Amino acid sequence: MKPNDRLASASLLVLAIVAWLAVAYVLVNFDPRQNSTVLLAGALLLGGASVATLAPLLWIGSFLASRRIAYRGSWWRAARRALLVGLVVAAFVVLRGQAALTPALGLFIVVMAVLVEATFSLRQ
Repeated sequence: MKPNDRLASASLLVLAIVAWLAVAYVLVNFDPRQNSTVLLAGALLLGGASVATLAPLLWIGSFLASRRIAYRGSWWRAARRALLVGLVVAAFVVLRGQAALTPALGLFIVVMAVLVEATFSLRQ
């Protein structure tokens, strides 16, 4: 692991802590049922916090799975997967806030995210 990999992981984890604190602030101080802007901001904050948390964890997981070898493109792969999870989380929050989330729709969103990742993984 190179020093810049350590710096990127630590920076993203610090950013994740700040993002989770912002999510907690929005959840405690605002009501999303009365203002749709708060609902959208909360969804974006929650999605961003999950992205900032998962990206370094996914990279560290792939680093350990590949016998401590950092392959080229592994940061991009981890960021892409974390971004897909963040988009799914944000979509779930917005749909739940609008009372439009059903099990079929939730399953469709998850399956579409898996298909997007499978398409990108097979392309390489």
